[in-house]
Amino acid sequence: MVSVSSTTDVPRSNLLRGSGVSLGEALDGHRNSLGVLRLILASLVIVDHAFPLGGFGEDPFWRYTNGQTSLGGLAVGGFFAVSGYLIVKSGVATDVVQFLWRRAIRIFPAFWGVLVFAAFVVGPSVWWAEGRPLGEYFTLGPGGPFGYVTANWTLSIGAYGIHDLFVETPYGQTVQASVLNGSLWTLAYEWGFYLLIAVLAVSAVLARARIVVPALTGAFLVAHVASVVAPDRMGAILPLLADPQVIFLGTAFLVGSTLGIYSERIAYDDRLGILAAVVLVGTMFTGGFAVLGIPAGGYLVLYLAARLPRWLQWIGAKNDYSYGVYVYGFLVQQCLAYLGVFRAGYVLFTLAAVPITFFLAWLSWHVIEKRALALKNWGPGKGIAFWRSRWTSRSRSASTDASASPIGVE
Repeated sequence: MVSVSSTTDVPRSNLLRGSGVSLGEALDGHRNSLGVLRLILASLVIVDHAFPLGGFGEDPFWRYTNGQTSLGGLAVGGFFAVSGYLIVKSGVATDVVQFLWRRAIRIFPAFWGVLVFAAFVVGPSVWWAEGRPLGEYFTLGPGGPFGYVTANWTLSIGAYGIHDLFVETPYGQTVQASVLNGSLWTLAYEWGFYLLIAVLAVSAVLARARIVVPALTGAFLVAHVASVVAPDRMGAILPLLADPQVIFLGTAFLVGSTLGIYSERIAYDDRLGILAAVVLVGTMFTGGFAVLGIPAGGYLVLYLAARLPRWLQWIGAKNDYSYGVYVYGFLVQQCLAYLGVFRAGYVLFTLAAVPITFFLAWLSWHVIEKRALALKNWGPGKGIAFWRSRWTSRSRSASTDASASPIGVE
């Protein structure tokens, strides 16, 4: 979502093993594969969701990892680690007004777009196809399309469904409810962590007390252990930590933030990349994923972003479809399940969702996201210094005009 820029020009030969090269230098500017990795991670969420949405049972990753994580959880954790890396750099490079403005125009417009698309395109189409009067669909109550949008527009999901749409799908039968888009819940957490970085930036922590970031990361890792040992006590200590997703996603995000704030001191090295992969895989299948696997996975995904072949770097460098893939994937799969495509089997059901989702992601980027991001330097995006200067200039101009006015004589 945020580009990392630097003036350092590191020879490609130095990136093969990492002799003296930092992670920040290796990920310089758009010379990395973060775009393709985010696209892969978003696609893995589709692969994961195909199991429950198609009625194929539980993601087998839960069984392989002894209940530690799913494939989708692993992908979302990777997303949050990358986000933490990029967002903390944005927090350092901009003032808090610029930061919040640019984060808002990145996350909200496309989110509102998928809400409107679900409520006023998908919903009425399914309703009409079933031969039901559209007047009954467009109700103003909490269960209708307007209620769906107003209950969710702040990112906090207050309504997952509209009327009884998709109740007859495999997933609808499982949860006995209408669910249009079950992927959107993570965005409120992401926005919450953006606000955390804003607080750290405005309090000068990112500039003068960077050690606070890894300290927070360590606290979240301890909270992970405590939640396993005494899960009922976490909410009593701090109500926020009663939510296991806060701990998991917060840990992934803060690991990325730690790697970002110290990116010029952390080595980029093939040996560290291999070690991270071994630790990640080992902890997933033997235990300790939350404490050791998440930090290892955070380093691994950023290492891969610098290590993958150069010919992959163009993917996502200018057109980032990963966010659109993530927010539309679940909705597309629910539509396909409603049409009975799941009866063709898991593989075909999953493959059928990919091109449709990518097309909607393409539309989302070119119609909404790219246009919103074009406003990053508009209004609040100009920053506090610009508006302070404008205010000071106007105040001085007004003062000068007042002093130059003739004095009246009675």
